[in-house]
Amino acid sequence: MSDDLNELYQAIILDHSKHPHNARVIAPCTHSAEGYNPLCGDEVTVYCTIEGGRVADVSCMGQGCAISKASASLMTLQLKGKTLDEAAIELDWVTGMLTGGVVPGRSAEAVGDLVALAGVRQFPARIKCATLAWHAFEAALKGDQVTSTE
Repeated sequence: MSDDLNELYQAIILDHSKHPHNARVIAPCTHSAEGYNPLCGDEVTVYCTIEGGRVADVSCMGQGCAISKASASLMTLQLKGKTLDEAAIELDWVTGMLTGGVVPGRSAEAVGDLVALAGVRQFPARIKCATLAWHAFEAALKGDQVTSTE
C-alpha cells in the first residue's frame, strides 16, 4: 500500500472515530446485541430495526479504540437500507478482507470507505477490534444477547 493511500485510510479511520455516524440508541428497535472484546476492553451495543427484510435503521453505542469505533461507524453507513441477504454479504466481505480470506471482487463504489479498514490486516491483534461491531450485528439478527471475541 502506498504511503499516500495509507495516510488517506488513517484519516478516514480517525474521522469516523472522532465523529462516529449513527452513534445513538434506537428505541424501540427490533434487534440488538452487545459485543465485548475482553482482550482490550472494547464494547459496543448494536441496535437495528428490520422492516420487510431490510435494515431500516442501524446504530452503535459503546467505547473502544479508534479502529473499533470507526468500524462501527462505517458499518452503520454500509448496512442501512440493505436487505438481510445484502447485509450478510457485507459481513462476509469485511470479515474476509480483514482475515485474508476469500473476498469477492467489489467496485470502489460498492465498498466505499470500508476499504480503509484493509490496513488493519497488518496488525492481527487489532482485527478483533475491527470486527466487533460486525459480529454484534450478526448476533443481533440471530437473537443472541451478547457476543464476545474471545
